[in-house]
Amino acid sequence: MPSSKRTALTALGATAVATVTTLLPSAQPNATAAHHPTAHARPIPASAGHLHRVDATAPSSTADCQAQSGTDCYGPLHYRTAYNLQPLYDAGIDGTGRTIVIVDSFGSPTVQHDLEAFDRQYGLPDTQVEVVKWGNVPAFDPTNKEHTAWAGETTLDVEYAHAVAPGAHILLVETGTSENEGTSGFPEMMDAIKDLAAKGRGDVISFSLGATEDTFAEEAGRAGDYHLLQNLRYGLQAAAAQNTTVLAASGDNGATDKMLDGKTYYQQREVGWPASDPLVTAVGGTRMYLDDSGTRLSPDEVWNDGNGGATGGGISRVFARPDYQAGVAATTGANRGIPDLSMSASPQGGAWIYSSYDPAHTGWEVIGGTSQATPMLAGVTALADQAAGTRLGALGPRLYPLAQGQDADHPHGILDVTSGDNSAHGVTGYSAGPGYNLATGWGTIDAYQFVKSLSGRADL
Repeated sequence: MPSSKRTALTALGATAVATVTTLLPSAQPNATAAHHPTAHARPIPASAGHLHRVDATAPSSTADCQAQSGTDCYGPLHYRTAYNLQPLYDAGIDGTGRTIVIVDSFGSPTVQHDLEAFDRQYGLPDTQVEVVKWGNVPAFDPTNKEHTAWAGETTLDVEYAHAVAPGAHILLVETGTSENEGTSGFPEMMDAIKDLAAKGRGDVISFSLGATEDTFAEEAGRAGDYHLLQNLRYGLQAAAAQNTTVLAASGDNGATDKMLDGKTYYQQREVGWPASDPLVTAVGGTRMYLDDSGTRLSPDEVWNDGNGGATGGGISRVFARPDYQAGVAATTGANRGIPDLSMSASPQGGAWIYSSYDPAHTGWEVIGGTSQATPMLAGVTALADQAAGTRLGALGPRLYPLAQGQDADHPHGILDVTSGDNSAHGVTGYSAGPGYNLATGWGTIDAYQFVKSLSGRADL
């Protein structure tokens, strides 16, 4: 989850204004999933980025980050090389004509200005962020840690979806209730997604958030009672009916996650929703090792910084194994396993972002988490949609046959991650290895080959 502490840095410009639309949940027929936030719930995102403090007025080189803090730091140009994105851009595949929907509580009041500063730094084309305020979104208060946590999450999501798919339209949904654990802010989020689906808006939806499955049972007051979760699936079902791809972060607490109070860890294996939903592609995290040009110095590993953060992964208690996972039943058993794919997430090799939503702490910092990996994969999916000339919809039914059919003569851009595990917070996790596993899914990607295969465009 994001740190609420921000490093005081130098501002790069004045605040700009994004395109804003306000929609009222009370006007929507499905805004009826009433919820009553638990009094002891902690108001912070359940799955969100981890801030690594780096004092900088501008992004510095990886070598300088190593010298200053003993960690790595990367930007869009590193990822362009590491994930082999440039051949797609050279072929005109940059996400043009596609819309990425990003969902966050509260959002950020400076998201447009911050994206423009980010773009100037990295030579990216600007885009106008469309902001949809769902319901009564409170005025931003930089002294409110809940607001700043979500503003940091929003900044990361928007900047890295755009970094990967610079031609795609970004539609940011800001809701007025924080999603913590249990139902919390999900009714508003699902209402918004259902409304957008009815209007045909959005090719890819990115959720850098989640709630532990068992917190829904805690909230219901009975072990194994997940009806509160099941009652929230209507937004995902509406998106699926429109053939919209939905991605969600697998979480940042390893093979376990937090209880309803938002601070105590379950001492058993847990996964989060919506990542665990069969309608969703679950995105895990890796630790990358890159030089200043973005070339890999060694293979990716499972992201695991110990109790400081580790990629989520494991087996759902709620959902049965979907048909597309039949070929990995020996790993998942009878239930849904996550994640499906992974991208960069470790703050020890994190991503530069620019933010100015807190006037007292403005500038550049390094951040990570599966909250980074998810919008990046959303960008890759937008590229694949553009290449295919249509929405690809749920990725699972396409991804698993691709991965299972890959061999030396038929590369599909899916790369094994074979080192590391996601044990954390006293709970033994799962180890990586060749093929599918519950730490990184099928592993990570070569985006050029992956987009070609996913879209069926061998001519690229």
